Amino acid sequence: MRFARPDLFVWMLILVPVFVFLVLFLARYRRKILKRLTHDHLLGELLQGYSEQLFVLKNIMLVAAFVLIFSALARPQWGFEWQKNQRQGLDIVVAIDTSRSMLTEDIRPSRLERTKFAVKDLIRKLKGDRIGLVAFSGEAFPVCPLTTDYSGVQITLDSLSAGTIPRGGTSLERAIQEAIKGYSDIPSRFKVVIVITDGESLEGDPLKAARAAAEKGIRIYTVGMGTKEGELIRLINDQGQPEYLKDKDGNAVKSRLNENLLKEIAAVSGGVYIRAGGAESGLEYLYDQHLALLERRDIDSDVERKYHERFQWFLSGALLLIVLETLLSTKRMTG
Repeated sequence: MRFARPDLFVWMLILVPVFVFLVLFLARYRRKILKRLTHDHLLGELLQGYSEQLFVLKNIMLVAAFVLIFSALARPQWGFEWQKNQRQGLDIVVAIDTSRSMLTEDIRPSRLERTKFAVKDLIRKLKGDRIGLVAFSGEAFPVCPLTTDYSGVQITLDSLSAGTIPRGGTSLERAIQEAIKGYSDIPSRFKVVIVITDGESLEGDPLKAARAAAEKGIRIYTVGMGTKEGELIRLINDQGQPEYLKDKDGNAVKSRLNENLLKEIAAVSGGVYIRAGGAESGLEYLYDQHLALLERRDIDSDVERKYHERFQWFLSGALLLIVLETLLSTKRMTG
């Protein structure tokens, strides 16, 4: 026999003694109250026909029922059968803009930090889908290969910063090209690319890359991080002091969300554009309304033991004891 939730036994070891103590305390308190209400020589007459042994038996039944209930909650199992599990899913590559414009705070705490929260929300939705990460600015680099190790993906995600890619600028073309490279030889209908960015593309031709993806049957979903009004880009200098990013003429740089380009990229490849704003990241909506509806492929299969649940026996025993305890009287049997 095994238990699926053995941790509950720790609570049982704590609570059962407390329950026993409570039963004993109430019994003593009951007798103490009776002594206060009457004289000692009348106590025997009041308790005439009362069986201390039956009272103890009723309490033992309650404690036993309590133990059986906790045992049922721990999910006792014995006996098993071999079961084949076939996992299905998509291959999702998320390209994350790590350029300095993603430090803009028009979406709190910043566009990049909100992106990390959004991808974590997406990961919580995944059930068997593989996910990989590509970071990009002026260049693009795969920082996490396609995997179902979601905890590992989150660790990589937390390490991303505006300095992850040394070369400055923003190249959506390189991001899309690198994301497509992350796929192995699998049918295109199971491939998805999600690009999360503010839409500022300073280099290359992202629409050309999107058309190339569409020719391979790969859909690109774009998520816009930022606002149309935008905000100045605040950086932290070498002295640890905040300052605003300036162009070559010394003017403070203001970054705005470029929705038109992101809409075009999504449309060209057969994907969808989602705008992140306020408390919403858009990725949960994207998964529920679009990705969840896509056809999935068989990723892998394994064989595991499927244990038979036996909590019903323990729960039935507990209910039986509670019923018997209720029906059992503390009066002595007279013949």
